[in-house]
Amino acid sequence: MVAALSFLLILALDQLSKAYIVHTLLPGEGWAVVRDIFHITYVQNPGAAFGILEYQRWFFVIAGLVLIGLFLHYYPRLRTTTPWLHYGCIAMLAGAVGNMLDRVRLSYVVDFFDFRIWPVFNIADIAIVLGVGSMIYAIVFKMKE
Repeated sequence: MVAALSFLLILALDQLSKAYIVHTLLPGEGWAVVRDIFHITYVQNPGAAFGILEYQRWFFVIAGLVLIGLFLHYYPRLRTTTPWLHYGCIAMLAGAVGNMLDRVRLSYVVDFFDFRIWPVFNIADIAIVLGVGSMIYAIVFKMKE
């Protein structure tokens, strides 16, 4: 139950924040939160991290569907592992689904967190990075098999 709520919370925060950005700003438009350090900037990203594989929409949609299938297949075993691995996978999946929904609906991912020294990203990207980090931590330090 907590896992499902975590998944839904991450997905809802991601989609609601993106909807707010799309309805409030035009692409390329934004505002400074901390001038010259952190901005909210609406970017339409047709690729993956750092803009790689631009305009490969169906590749990412299919990869997302495969990830969902693998997650569902392995979930019964996953639930019995360390929480670091379990919830890391939940976060990664929620982020992947959030970005996949953008690709299906819009043909691009809505990004908006802009630190000026790093590519612009969103809540789904944060969930993916934290989820993968948690999974790595679990595999390296918590799983003793």
